[in-house]
Amino acid sequence: MARILAADIGGTNSRFAVFEGHEGRLEMGPSVWLPTREAGSFRQLLTNLEASGLPLRPADADIVALAVAGPVTGGVRCNPPNIPWKVDLLSAREDFGFSRFILINDFAAQALAVRTAAMDGALELLPGQADEQGVVGVIGAGTGLGKAALAPDGRGGWLALSTEGGHSLFPFSGSEEFEFQGFLMQRTGCRQITGDMVVSGRGLSALHAFHAGEELTPAEVAAALGNQPLVLEWAARFYGRACRHMALDLLALGGVVVSGGVAAKTPGLVTHGAFGTEFHFSETHGKLLAGIPVRLNRCEESGLWGAAFSAVQKLSSGS
Repeated sequence: MARILAADIGGTNSRFAVFEGHEGRLEMGPSVWLPTREAGSFRQLLTNLEASGLPLRPADADIVALAVAGPVTGGVRCNPPNIPWKVDLLSAREDFGFSRFILINDFAAQALAVRTAAMDGALELLPGQADEQGVVGVIGAGTGLGKAALAPDGRGGWLALSTEGGHSLFPFSGSEEFEFQGFLMQRTGCRQITGDMVVSGRGLSALHAFHAGEELTPAEVAAALGNQPLVLEWAARFYGRACRHMALDLLALGGVVVSGGVAAKTPGLVTHGAFGTEFHFSETHGKLLAGIPVRLNRCEESGLWGAAFSAVQKLSSGS
């Protein structure tokens, strides 16, 4: 039985948990959440972890598995865009005495979590028939828009493919949406409006400002969506469009999973009729899209499950 220390390090919170892995199965034990920005460095974060009382130190784990919100370099380093310090596991290994580790992008972890118990409480948004060996698209709005893909590796395991797709241009359509695009260009000072700016918390704030002429935080907009039907309809439509484009880009016959904080906290964004209507709209592949199931992953600790799953795969491969 392997003892795994899993971490999901984000711009706001760093989550840690103890997992036990046995013959490909995972069981989650104690966990702790630490404020990321209370640590002045990655080394300080691990020092804070050791002082937290979590009953597994990095040095005592069979493997340390970390998911970090940023692009991973060489499997050992990450410079997260929303955290004021870098992650370097080679230096950390020397300082804290752990022997084996794996470092992956946070949305790669969200993708791997699809194969774990994190999906036990998932909500079906749109019905369909998943190809169990097909590619799964994983997408989620939070501070920004994350995207990843999960594909079989041909050896009985699963490969998570990270992307920076949230930074690609968002596809607007029609005069009203083009007016909103112009509003966003003026609001942000950017010539390129990306998915990060539209399908995200700040996208909710922008939609409210556009329709109501009032500045609110994303949390305030989400809380008031029941009284803002136009904002809700537009936000649901944009989320459905982002999911449709991902499904077509990947040919996601294994289904699409919506992850991330915004939809989990405000499920009306993806249960609204405009979401499904927009997801299925295609003049060339409407029938294909009608067969792709879409689910909402409501587990707030799915990043930990995905990190632990990556560790199990690494241990099983003997690498």
